[in-house]
Amino acid sequence: MNTKLKDTGVEFLFEAILALETKEECYNFFEDLCTVPELKAMSQRLAVAKMLSEKKVYSEIVNETGASTATISRVNRSLNYGCDGYELVFNRMQEKKDQ
Repeated sequence: MNTKLKDTGVEFLFEAILALETKEECYNFFEDLCTVPELKAMSQRLAVAKMLSEKKVYSEIVNETGASTATISRVNRSLNYGCDGYELVFNRMQEKKDQ
């Protein structure tokens, strides 16, 4: 884990997120916590990561998500050199789908 992230405020945020149980609770919490552009940016990065993990090309990702090539490059760097957080989430989502 990035030690720059680890502090009591971030820990409290993660505990709060882990306390959510439904999509409706997520909508309510994140609407209170984030601005619409912040939430849209996070969801866009997640969509970009999913498409990159599916081996989609940049031009296809730009057309489908509207993300800039700079954003796609940053997400790609996280996929290749990050903490495998995207992979963990995608695997768990697929496992839930398969059940």
